[in-house]
Amino acid sequence: MSAHKILVVEDHKDTRELLKYNLTAAGFDVAAAEDGPSGLALAEAFRPDIVLLDLMMPGMDGLEVCRQIKGTAALSRIPVIMLTAKGEEIDKIVGLELGADDYIVKPFSPRELVLRIKAVLRRVGGHDLKTPKAWEREGLRVDFEAHRITVDGEEAPLTATEFKLLTVLISGSGKVQTRDNLLDTVWDTHFEGYSRTVDTHVRRLRQKLGPYADWIETVRGVGYRFRAA
Repeated sequence: MSAHKILVVEDHKDTRELLKYNLTAAGFDVAAAEDGPSGLALAEAFRPDIVLLDLMMPGMDGLEVCRQIKGTAALSRIPVIMLTAKGEEIDKIVGLELGADDYIVKPFSPRELVLRIKAVLRRVGGHDLKTPKAWEREGLRVDFEAHRITVDGEEAPLTATEFKLLTVLISGSGKVQTRDNLLDTVWDTHFEGYSRTVDTHVRRLRQKLGPYADWIETVRGVGYRFRAA
């Protein structure tokens, strides 16, 4: 099996080189960029399995890089882990609302970073979910093997986390999924998330489902339910 490809986007040279050294030692295939524009260009050329993205960079900051990655169809499914010295809740929420898959506050140990990377890769892989090859109802079709959905014949660019969330909801059609259960299932126990994170991703997912948005029903005070046929 080939090594997972990781793109590090970090403006601080010493930190960038240290990350590259530790991740290479852990068995990953690593590429590194020193700023946002070169990071986006390298994401297109290198097509990493995951991006480690520093939040505080001059010029184009990490939030804008994340926004562009998640807004580009060819890159939108690549998971992003934000790296930053800022630990306030509002900074985490903004990053997560833009589609970041995890958020690690500096300083952190190489072991912690590797564990979090593996957790995100395992989570977005979706191998733990027992799902059919495809699912279809009216104009909504989900191809679980290809990780693609189409809405009335048009492909909707879901991020890896949005696709996992939709998969979990469809797999439990008609059953209420609490926010805590969704956090555990979609983001797993390594993710330091909040229930608001679930709400944000559900809102983004509904927007992409278009006329079928109301198939994801809100159960007030509890969580969400995918409408049964």
